[in-house]
Amino acid sequence: MTDTGAVGPPVMRAAVIHRYGGPEEFRTETVSEPAAGPGQVLIDVTLAGLNYADLHCREGEYQRNPLPAVLGVDVVGRRRGDGRRVVALLRSGGGYAQVACADQAFTVEVPDGVGDEQALALLEQGATAYGALTLLGRLRPGERVAVTAAAGGVGHLVVQLARELGAGRVVGLASTEAKREFVRSLGADAALDPAGPDLTARLGESGGVDLFVDSVGGEVLRSGLAALAPFGRLLCVGARGGPEESFSVDELAGGSAGVLGFWLQHVLDDRVLFTGVAGRLFGLAREGRLAARIDRVVPLDGVAGAHRALGARETMGKVLVDVRRET
Repeated sequence: MTDTGAVGPPVMRAAVIHRYGGPEEFRTETVSEPAAGPGQVLIDVTLAGLNYADLHCREGEYQRNPLPAVLGVDVVGRRRGDGRRVVALLRSGGGYAQVACADQAFTVEVPDGVGDEQALALLEQGATAYGALTLLGRLRPGERVAVTAAAGGVGHLVVQLARELGAGRVVGLASTEAKREFVRSLGADAALDPAGPDLTARLGESGGVDLFVDSVGGEVLRSGLAALAPFGRLLCVGARGGPEESFSVDELAGGSAGVLGFWLQHVLDDRVLFTGVAGRLFGLAREGRLAARIDRVVPLDGVAGAHRALGARETMGKVLVDVRRET
């Protein structure tokens, strides 16, 4: 006899893609909740984050998850089992959903005094900014820093953290006057148009740049290299689809310059380092010395529009998804 009272697997709402392509591929659907394996935890998500890499994942150009797929690599919410507030980074996506499965190793508790929005906006972008400046860029007090996409999720935190770490001069590059005004409001000494004339000369004012933090690539990267002071470092934290650059040994040696590349995964793989960086960021936030800008918070049905805005470079700071709302 069939048991008509049987209960099916738990379900949730999520923004899903069934094929790679443009933002129009997102559909809000009911899907099965993920199951936690060894070393993993389930999180009842309150907010998920958008990242530029999500756009490449959606297009199938970066990480091709099995379809249908739920994208999104950072979430904040309540950990099942103990109800503690946690923020987590997800190896394989799954963030644009009401429940996410995270490796315990990539999950940190959110301290009192730090809200969900700030915790989420600071973890991935903040860890990238802080790790790039300190672990690889080895920024020293008094050095001069320039950063591309300075109004973006990582860039606006680089501006603030460079100041916090004692940089002598901070220059932000941003594509519109509204963004440049925002960058100046963060404490940058100057905000430049990356498409403006004489970019190399303007970057080179006041003795040049000791550390150039780039997430754009292309000609702007070349301008940054040309503006480096002797013993300066060009630090790449990503590229937004621009052409790959190559540098000759003679070119680098001629300027006593270094070219570095930063990948956050190496921070995540060191649990002590990861929690230490997160603790430092949250501590600065609680003291009011570091604040992530929240550009917008959209519902699940707004993920497609948020992807369009991020791709068109219309955002400043972090874009979040309130997975508890659909419209």
